[in-house]
Amino acid sequence: MRGIISDKLVGLIEQANIAAKEAKENGVQLTPSLVRGNIEKLSVFIGEGPELALVKESAFTTPTHSIPVRVYSPDPEKKLPVVLHYHGGGHLCGNIELYDTISRKIAKAGNCVVIAVEYRLAPEFPYPAGIDDSQYALEHYQDVLADVNFNEQLIIAGDSAGAAICTTLASKNIVNSKVNIDKQILVYPSVDYTMSSKSIDENGVGFLLEKEKIVWYFGQYFQHNEPSKLVSPLFMPMADTMPKTLIFTAGCDPLRDESFAYAQALEKAGVQVEQCTFDGMIHAYMLLDSFVKSECDETYRMMGEFIQK
Repeated sequence: MRGIISDKLVGLIEQANIAAKEAKENGVQLTPSLVRGNIEKLSVFIGEGPELALVKESAFTTPTHSIPVRVYSPDPEKKLPVVLHYHGGGHLCGNIELYDTISRKIAKAGNCVVIAVEYRLAPEFPYPAGIDDSQYALEHYQDVLADVNFNEQLIIAGDSAGAAICTTLASKNIVNSKVNIDKQILVYPSVDYTMSSKSIDENGVGFLLEKEKIVWYFGQYFQHNEPSKLVSPLFMPMADTMPKTLIFTAGCDPLRDESFAYAQALEKAGVQVEQCTFDGMIHAYMLLDSFVKSECDETYRMMGEFIQK
Protein backbone atom coordinates (compact mmCIF):
# COMPACT_ATOMS: atom_id res chain seq x y z
CA MET A 1 0.00 0.00 0.00
CA ARG A 2 1.29 3.47 -0.87
CA GLY A 3 1.96 5.70 2.13
CA ILE A 4 -0.13 8.75 2.93
CA ILE A 5 2.03 11.81 3.48
CA SER A 6 1.69 13.90 6.63
CA ASP A 7 0.12 17.32 6.14
CA LYS A 8 3.31 18.76 7.63
CA LEU A 9 5.26 17.66 4.57
CA VAL A 10 2.78 18.25 1.74
CA GLY A 11 4.13 21.69 0.78
CA LEU A 12 7.76 20.57 0.84
CA ILE A 13 7.03 17.48 -1.23
CA GLU A 14 5.03 19.45 -3.79
CA GLN A 15 7.93 21.87 -4.27
CA ALA A 16 10.43 19.02 -4.50
CA ASN A 17 8.34 17.20 -7.11
CA ILE A 18 7.98 20.35 -9.22
CA ALA A 19 11.74 20.89 -9.09
CA ALA A 20 12.41 17.25 -9.98
CA LYS A 21 10.03 17.42 -12.96
CA GLU A 22 11.68 20.60 -14.26
CA ALA A 23 15.13 19.04 -13.89
CA LYS A 24 14.09 16.01 -15.94
CA GLU A 25 12.47 18.20 -18.61
CA ASN A 26 15.71 20.19 -18.84
CA GLY A 27 17.80 17.05 -19.15
CA VAL A 28 19.65 17.52 -15.86
CA GLN A 29 21.65 14.39 -15.05
CA LEU A 30 22.49 13.16 -11.58
CA THR A 31 26.12 13.65 -10.58
CA PRO A 32 27.83 13.17 -7.21
CA SER A 33 28.44 16.91 -6.87
CA LEU A 34 24.79 17.74 -7.64
CA VAL A 35 23.43 15.19 -5.18
CA ARG A 36 25.89 16.25 -2.49
CA GLY A 37 24.93 19.87 -2.96
CA ASN A 38 21.24 19.04 -2.69
CA ILE A 39 21.60 17.17 0.60
CA GLU A 40 23.66 20.03 2.02
CA LYS A 41 20.71 22.33 1.36
CA LEU A 42 18.72 20.34 3.93
CA SER A 43 21.02 21.62 6.67
CA VAL A 44 18.77 24.67 7.14
CA PHE A 45 15.95 22.36 8.26
CA ILE A 46 17.88 20.29 10.82
CA GLY A 47 18.18 23.07 13.38
CA GLU A 48 20.74 23.55 16.11
CA GLY A 49 21.96 20.82 18.40
CA PRO A 50 22.36 21.21 22.17
CA GLU A 51 25.53 22.49 23.80
CA LEU A 52 27.60 19.66 25.25
CA ALA A 53 30.45 19.60 27.74
CA LEU A 54 32.82 18.14 25.16
CA VAL A 55 32.93 18.20 21.38
CA LYS A 56 36.29 17.47 19.77
CA GLU A 57 37.81 16.52 16.43
CA SER A 58 39.92 13.39 16.25
CA ALA A 59 40.82 10.62 13.81
CA PHE A 60 41.70 6.97 13.46
CA THR A 61 45.00 6.34 11.71
CA THR A 62 44.98 3.21 9.59
CA PRO A 63 48.02 1.81 7.74
CA THR A 64 46.82 3.54 4.55
CA HIS A 65 44.74 6.57 5.49
CA SER A 66 43.09 8.63 8.22
CA ILE A 67 39.41 8.36 9.24
CA PRO A 68 38.20 11.67 10.74
CA VAL A 69 35.78 11.50 13.65
CA ARG A 70 34.00 13.91 15.97
CA VAL A 71 33.59 12.92 19.61
CA TYR A 72 30.71 14.19 21.77
CA SER A 73 30.12 13.77 25.50
CA PRO A 74 27.62 15.47 27.81
CA ASP A 75 29.83 14.55 30.80
CA PRO A 76 33.40 13.48 29.90
CA GLU A 77 34.21 12.64 33.54
CA LYS A 78 31.40 10.10 33.84
CA LYS A 79 31.48 6.53 32.53
CA LEU A 80 28.86 6.61 29.79
CA PRO A 81 27.79 4.22 27.00
CA VAL A 82 29.48 4.71 23.62
CA VAL A 83 27.52 5.14 20.38
CA LEU A 84 29.30 4.85 17.04
CA HIS A 85 27.25 7.05 14.72
CA TYR A 86 27.33 6.38 10.97
CA HIS A 87 25.61 9.09 8.92
CA GLY A 88 23.28 8.51 6.00
CA GLY A 89 23.51 9.75 2.42
CA GLY A 90 23.33 6.81 0.04
CA HIS A 91 26.98 5.87 0.66
CA LEU A 92 27.81 8.89 -1.52
CA CYS A 93 26.99 12.04 0.42
CA GLY A 94 26.45 13.32 3.93
CA ASN A 95 29.18 13.97 6.48
CA ILE A 96 29.71 14.46 10.20
CA GLU A 97 29.25 18.22 9.85
CA LEU A 98 25.80 17.90 8.26
CA TYR A 99 24.87 15.39 10.96
CA ASP A 100 26.36 17.40 13.84
CA THR A 101 22.95 18.34 15.24
CA ILE A 102 21.79 14.71 15.14
CA SER A 103 24.96 13.47 16.86
CA ARG A 104 24.54 16.10 19.57
CA LYS A 105 20.90 15.19 20.16
CA ILE A 106 21.73 11.48 20.41
CA ALA A 107 24.45 12.27 22.96
CA LYS A 108 22.05 14.32 25.06
CA ALA A 109 19.02 12.02 24.75
CA GLY A 110 21.04 8.90 25.55
CA ASN A 111 23.40 10.54 28.05
CA CYS A 112 26.16 8.85 26.09
CA VAL A 113 29.42 9.39 24.27
CA VAL A 114 28.93 9.65 20.50
CA ILE A 115 31.68 9.05 17.96
CA ALA A 116 30.60 10.32 14.53
CA VAL A 117 32.60 8.54 11.84
CA GLU A 118 33.61 10.16 8.53
CA TYR A 119 33.84 6.96 6.51
CA ARG A 120 34.94 7.10 2.86
CA LEU A 121 32.26 7.66 0.23
CA ALA A 122 31.50 6.44 -3.28
CA PRO A 123 32.05 6.87 -6.15
CA GLU A 124 35.62 7.87 -5.31
CA PHE A 125 35.79 5.03 -2.79
CA PRO A 126 33.23 2.37 -3.75
CA TYR A 127 32.13 -0.67 -1.75
CA PRO A 128 33.59 -1.93 0.55
CA ALA A 129 35.73 1.11 1.51
CA GLY A 130 33.06 2.65 3.76
CA ILE A 131 32.40 -0.70 5.42
CA ASP A 132 36.13 -1.18 6.01
CA ASP A 133 36.42 2.26 7.66
CA SER A 134 33.39 1.57 9.80
CA GLN A 135 34.78 -1.78 10.88
CA TYR A 136 38.09 -0.15 11.79
CA ALA A 137 36.26 2.39 13.94
CA LEU A 138 34.35 -0.43 15.61
CA GLU A 139 37.51 -2.31 16.51
CA HIS A 140 39.53 0.74 17.59
CA TYR A 141 36.92 3.17 18.97
CA GLN A 142 38.68 3.43 22.32
CA ASP A 143 41.71 4.99 20.59
CA VAL A 144 39.88 8.34 20.27
CA LEU A 145 38.57 8.34 23.86
CA ALA A 146 41.83 8.95 25.73
CA ASP A 147 40.43 12.00 27.55
CA VAL A 148 36.79 10.86 27.70
CA ASN A 149 35.43 8.47 30.30
CA PHE A 150 33.17 5.64 29.10
CA ASN A 151 31.80 2.28 30.11
CA GLU A 152 31.78 -1.04 28.27
CA GLN A 153 28.36 -0.68 26.60
CA LEU A 154 28.84 -0.28 22.83
CA ILE A 155 26.03 0.76 20.47
CA ILE A 156 26.02 1.36 16.72
CA ALA A 157 23.54 3.77 15.16
CA GLY A 158 22.76 5.13 11.73
CA ASP A 159 20.10 6.19 9.27
CA SER A 160 19.61 4.95 5.70
CA ALA A 161 23.09 4.09 4.36
CA GLY A 162 24.45 4.53 7.88
CA ALA A 163 21.94 1.95 9.07
CA ALA A 164 23.02 -0.31 6.20
CA ILE A 165 26.54 -0.07 7.58
CA CYS A 166 25.29 -0.93 11.08
CA THR A 167 23.40 -4.00 9.90
CA THR A 168 26.38 -5.17 7.86
CA LEU A 169 28.66 -4.79 10.88
CA ALA A 170 26.17 -6.59 13.13
CA SER A 171 26.30 -9.64 10.86
CA LYS A 172 29.99 -9.41 10.04
CA ASN A 173 30.99 -9.46 13.71
CA ILE A 174 28.85 -12.34 14.96
CA VAL A 175 31.95 -14.44 15.63
CA ASN A 176 34.52 -11.66 16.06
CA SER A 177 35.97 -11.95 19.57
CA LYS A 178 37.43 -8.42 19.28
CA VAL A 179 33.99 -6.81 19.06
CA ASN A 180 30.93 -6.94 21.29
CA ILE A 181 28.09 -4.77 20.01
CA ASP A 182 25.36 -4.51 22.63
CA LYS A 183 22.70 -2.65 20.63
CA GLN A 184 22.00 -1.16 17.23
CA ILE A 185 19.71 1.76 16.35
CA LEU A 186 18.46 1.86 12.76
CA VAL A 187 16.52 4.71 11.17
CA TYR A 188 14.84 3.87 7.83
CA PRO A 189 17.57 1.30 7.07
CA SER A 190 18.63 0.23 3.59
CA VAL A 191 19.10 -3.52 3.90
CA ASP A 192 17.98 -5.07 0.59
CA TYR A 193 20.07 -4.14 -2.44
CA THR A 194 17.96 -6.44 -4.65
CA MET A 195 15.20 -3.82 -4.35
CA SER A 196 12.62 -6.59 -4.22
CA SER A 197 10.22 -5.20 -1.61
CA LYS A 198 6.78 -3.97 -2.64
CA SER A 199 7.28 -0.53 -1.11
CA ILE A 200 10.08 0.21 -3.62
CA ASP A 201 7.34 0.48 -6.23
CA GLU A 202 4.45 1.61 -4.01
CA ASN A 203 6.44 4.57 -2.60
CA GLY A 204 9.02 4.80 -5.38
CA VAL A 205 7.80 8.07 -6.94
CA GLY A 206 6.84 11.39 -5.39
CA PHE A 207 8.23 11.06 -1.85
CA LEU A 208 11.65 12.75 -2.27
CA LEU A 209 13.69 9.51 -2.41
CA GLU A 210 12.64 7.77 -5.62
CA LYS A 211 13.33 4.33 -7.08
CA GLU A 212 15.25 5.79 -10.00
CA LYS A 213 17.64 7.59 -7.65
CA ILE A 214 18.11 4.50 -5.47
CA VAL A 215 19.24 2.58 -8.56
CA TRP A 216 21.66 5.39 -9.37
CA TYR A 217 23.06 5.43 -5.82
CA PHE A 218 23.68 1.70 -5.92
CA GLY A 219 25.41 2.08 -9.29
CA GLN A 220 27.84 4.56 -7.73
CA TYR A 221 28.44 2.39 -4.68
CA PHE A 222 28.78 -1.08 -6.22
CA GLN A 223 31.32 -0.81 -9.02
CA HIS A 224 32.68 -4.37 -9.17
CA ASN A 225 29.61 -6.42 -10.07
CA GLU A 226 28.94 -7.43 -6.47
CA PRO A 227 25.96 -9.83 -6.26
CA SER A 228 23.23 -7.62 -4.79
CA LYS A 229 21.76 -10.35 -2.60
CA LEU A 230 25.14 -11.40 -1.22
CA VAL A 231 25.97 -7.88 0.01
CA SER A 232 22.46 -7.14 1.35
CA PRO A 233 22.30 -7.15 5.18
CA LEU A 234 18.80 -8.63 5.00
CA PHE A 235 20.23 -11.83 3.54
CA MET A 236 23.43 -11.99 5.60
CA PRO A 237 23.91 -14.53 8.42
CA MET A 238 22.01 -13.79 11.63
CA ALA A 239 22.27 -15.23 15.12
CA ASP A 240 20.68 -14.74 18.53
CA THR A 241 23.95 -13.17 19.72
CA MET A 242 23.44 -10.16 17.44
CA PRO A 243 22.75 -6.81 19.15
CA LYS A 244 19.36 -5.81 20.50
CA THR A 245 17.81 -3.65 17.82
CA LEU A 246 15.62 -0.54 17.64
CA ILE A 247 14.20 0.24 14.18
CA PHE A 248 12.43 3.40 13.00
CA THR A 249 10.40 3.19 9.80
CA ALA A 250 8.78 5.88 7.63
CA GLY A 251 5.45 4.95 6.07
CA CYS A 252 6.09 6.88 2.84
CA ASP A 253 9.59 5.50 2.36
CA PRO A 254 10.46 3.24 -0.60
CA LEU A 255 12.58 1.28 1.90
CA ARG A 256 9.67 0.82 4.33
CA ASP A 257 9.13 -2.90 3.80
CA GLU A 258 12.86 -3.63 4.15
CA SER A 259 12.66 -2.46 7.76
CA PHE A 260 9.81 -4.85 8.48
CA ALA A 261 11.53 -7.77 6.73
CA TYR A 262 14.78 -7.15 8.61
CA ALA A 263 12.98 -6.98 11.95
CA GLN A 264 11.20 -10.26 11.20
CA ALA A 265 14.47 -11.94 10.20
CA LEU A 266 16.15 -10.79 13.42
CA GLU A 267 13.25 -11.98 15.56
CA LYS A 268 13.30 -15.34 13.78
CA ALA A 269 17.00 -15.59 14.69
CA GLY A 270 16.16 -14.90 18.34
CA VAL A 271 17.19 -11.23 18.55
CA GLN A 272 15.22 -8.76 20.67
CA VAL A 273 13.71 -6.09 18.39
CA GLU A 274 11.75 -2.90 19.04
CA GLN A 275 10.00 -1.10 16.19
CA CYS A 276 8.44 2.31 15.68
CA THR A 277 6.68 3.40 12.49
CA PHE A 278 5.76 6.98 11.62
CA ASP A 279 3.12 6.44 8.95
CA GLY A 280 3.14 9.92 7.42
CA MET A 281 6.93 10.39 7.32
CA ILE A 282 9.28 10.15 4.35
CA HIS A 283 12.81 8.85 4.02
CA ALA A 284 15.30 11.29 5.60
CA TYR A 285 12.70 12.85 7.93
CA MET A 286 15.44 13.24 10.55
CA LEU A 287 16.99 15.93 8.34
CA LEU A 288 13.69 17.84 8.32
CA ASP A 289 13.35 18.62 12.01
CA SER A 290 11.83 22.06 11.47
CA PHE A 291 8.93 20.47 9.54
CA VAL A 292 8.36 17.38 11.69
CA LYS A 293 9.70 18.33 15.10
CA SER A 294 7.36 16.14 17.14
CA GLU A 295 8.31 13.02 15.17
CA CYS A 296 12.01 13.83 15.48
CA ASP A 297 11.66 14.55 19.20
CA GLU A 298 9.93 11.21 19.69
CA THR A 299 12.68 9.46 17.73
CA TYR A 300 15.37 10.95 19.98
CA ARG A 301 13.35 10.16 23.10
CA MET A 302 13.03 6.52 22.12
CA MET A 303 16.70 6.35 21.19
CA GLY A 304 17.62 7.72 24.60
CA GLU A 305 15.46 5.20 26.44
CA PHE A 306 16.88 2.35 24.37
CA ILE A 307 20.47 3.41 25.04
CA GLN A 308 19.86 3.73 28.77
CA LYS A 309 18.10 0.38 29.24
